[in-house]
Amino acid sequence: QMTLVESGGGLVQTGGSLRLSCAASGDAFKDLAMAWFRQAPGKEREFVATVARSRGFRMYEDSVRGRFIISADNSKKTVELHMNSLKPEDTAIYYCAAGSLPLTEAKKYDYWGQGTQVTVSS
Repeated sequence: QMTLVESGGGLVQTGGSLRLSCAASGDAFKDLAMAWFRQAPGKEREFVATVARSRGFRMYEDSVRGRFIISADNSKKTVELHMNSLKPEDTAIYYCAAGSLPLTEAKKYDYWGQGTQVTVSS
């Protein structure tokens, strides 16, 4: 069993930066791929970024590639999402997730955090 707790969300102006963090419990962290998803009001949850359990492979959704960076630290059992050049369309609740493989489908992930709100003002 694993518990994920996100932090770091908030209100930022267009062009600003935020760092989201997700703290995991349990011993399985190093054996799992980690990911960030987001859900805007009235929209389905969408993939943002993932990092494989090797921590060497990363994949990003097209609209965030080059602006967001995902990183994981096995010693701290944390995964972070560094978000730069934020846009109003990045406004959403951001969720941390853990699963066996670094995939883009939400249903493939077994563990989820409660989410943290990110709001980008124009």
